[in-house]
Amino acid sequence: MSSKKVVVTGLGVLAPNGNTANEFWKNCLEGKSGVDRIRGFDPGEYPTQIAGELKNFDPLNYMDKKTIQRNDIFAHYCIAAVRQALEDSQLTESKLEAMDRSRIGVIVGSGMGGIYTYSKNALALDKGSWRKVSPFFIPATITNMASGMAAIMWGLRGPNFSISTACATSNHSILESMHIIKRGEADIMVAGGSEAVISPLGLAGFCASRALSTKNDEPQKASRPFDTGRDGFVMGEGAGILVLESEESALRRDVKIYGELAGGGMSCDAYHITAPRDDGAGVIQCMEMALRSANVQKDEVNYINAHGTSTPLGDKAEQKAIKEVFKAHSKKLKVNSTKSLIGHLIGAAGGAEAIAVLKSFESGKLHPTINQDNPDPDCDLDCVPNQAIDYHVDVALSNSFGFGGHNCSIVMKRYE
Repeated sequence: MSSKKVVVTGLGVLAPNGNTANEFWKNCLEGKSGVDRIRGFDPGEYPTQIAGELKNFDPLNYMDKKTIQRNDIFAHYCIAAVRQALEDSQLTESKLEAMDRSRIGVIVGSGMGGIYTYSKNALALDKGSWRKVSPFFIPATITNMASGMAAIMWGLRGPNFSISTACATSNHSILESMHIIKRGEADIMVAGGSEAVISPLGLAGFCASRALSTKNDEPQKASRPFDTGRDGFVMGEGAGILVLESEESALRRDVKIYGELAGGGMSCDAYHITAPRDDGAGVIQCMEMALRSANVQKDEVNYINAHGTSTPLGDKAEQKAIKEVFKAHSKKLKVNSTKSLIGHLIGAAGGAEAIAVLKSFESGKLHPTINQDNPDPDCDLDCVPNQAIDYHVDVALSNSFGFGGHNCSIVMKRYE
């Protein structure tokens, strides 16, 4: 594997508390939650009636009507966030025309793909016949279509596929994109995740699994990682996209560098379809591997963006694993959870959270973990409770763990 550096030069995000990277970050620092009662449909019959929906998102600001009609909402979110990230990286359409686009690839994943399209067409088939099913049903539903549409719209002919590992999807996509650049197979990769699961069927499935918070009377207080009152995660939606490129490419183009993607680790719990291992072995293995990959000493890390979903078992297991990996140094770490502010974006979570880390490098601040009213004694690391702080991040770890036992941690470093 090449020792060349891979850096981040573009950010694009759609989140429940902001439809651009700057708006998202401003509201994160201010502790503004994007969680509210579901408005996209009537959730009255569900035990959970809250979620982190996007607000004031108009796909026509990013694509034409034909593209909207032929694609699922998760692809709309992807296209919008990719456009933001490319423009942030100064990869405008006119600039791209002068570049070798066979050296630019895309890996954007999704945990569940086109669930809106799936639900709509299943109902049409049930009520009518096969002739009622849209000719765009298959391409709109499959999870790889977000990556495919990004490539089609911008003519990006480099490596292109999707990864679907539930809540670890974005981190896997970002990490594999880094490896592709290091192997010399591309100079630039567009990477991250996109998710649109807040539908009647999506909500029903997660309610049936009893994974969600039922704090319907206090939506903005429902996502409370590491607090004794946590009772499940809050669904979210959106997209988080990074433009990654070799350091040589970024310097040649003279573009802003947000940070270095230094390495990452992957593992599997091989234990249970939804629950984490009690001993945290898979998560420990994943974080240890990430640090070795990045050639980073444990005492160099001073910030972890935690998976921190607000589930009783998951939060406790993650903090236990962090303590096992970092030993005494864990008491010096800042460990916050972006999900306290936006809910859980499933396949897009790691992308949005990577952007939170990179904005921390840029701003010299960490956003709070909100709703830290009664910290769990078993989650006693410094979780940046309730108020943003000034903080110089040198090396950060960002964790994502998914149903099926999928674990992926990425390491980002300040670029100087």
